[in-house]
Amino acid sequence: MKIISYKSESEAKPGIMLNGKVINLTLALKSYYLIKFKKDIPIYNSIVDYLKTGLVDLNILKNLQKWLVSSNLLKDFIVKGKVKLAVPLIPGKIIALGRNFASHAKEQNAPIPKEPIIFEKANSSVIGPDENVVYKNFLIKMDPKNVRVDHEVELAVVISKKASNVKKKNAFNYVFGYTILNDVTARNVQSMDFEFKNPWFRSKSIDTFCPIGPWIITKDEIKNPHNLDIELRVNGKIRQKNNTKNMIFKIPQLIEYITTYLTLMPGDIISTGTPEGISPVFPNDVMECKIEKIGILKNKVVKEK
Repeated sequence: MKIISYKSESEAKPGIMLNGKVINLTLALKSYYLIKFKKDIPIYNSIVDYLKTGLVDLNILKNLQKWLVSSNLLKDFIVKGKVKLAVPLIPGKIIALGRNFASHAKEQNAPIPKEPIIFEKANSSVIGPDENVVYKNFLIKMDPKNVRVDHEVELAVVISKKASNVKKKNAFNYVFGYTILNDVTARNVQSMDFEFKNPWFRSKSIDTFCPIGPWIITKDEIKNPHNLDIELRVNGKIRQKNNTKNMIFKIPQLIEYITTYLTLMPGDIISTGTPEGISPVFPNDVMECKIEKIGILKNKVVKEK
């Protein structure tokens, strides 16, 4: 099932996409609970809130879809008129992986990690499909000769429920679904931070440097997330191309490792690392991140006004 966020007026609302139609998830859920369970539930404007309250999980969504079809009510919740896809969720935390493909470690002249390298991207850097990545003026002023902004296509895992000290064998019980994340990076700023042994948080967390989307595919639709073709094109030309089977640390191992140190909450994201082929992008470039069975996340780079 495709979980989306859409804009039909001013604010974004959660929805599902069925047979090419956008379904108003908030109203469909409210009716489902009211008619099936005689329970009135609040309306939320984010799938994250529904996950946090336990009003949505994979089984509920499946049963909702069956109920809508069998009761012939699906048409009542189709969003009319023109809609625009928005970022499917704003995660509370974005835990990203460094050098989780050996090929990427090699191109950075860095050792292959013996345990996961984790860092965080600020959720204020998140944008959605077809939104612009802004090439900031201060980056040019900071280092005009060496300024470099890179793309990094990654498979992102969306967490379904509170997760602490999770064992690998149980890890997929905490996965809601998958989406695409472009870990845009100010590479020259990151290099400065490496040189002075500083964290590279700022190079990863600049506003607009975290496109996510175009939707979340629930985990039942992707039986094996460790065998997905992954690629990135800039202006139609392939820059990155690999398969998630080549990730060094697989999803269960990542969830076990991360939740040993910190608690993951519903709607948090683990971004599983990028393959080789990172390269600079410039204003007017168009980036297309593509992952098999998920779709294409497209964003243009624009110069800050």
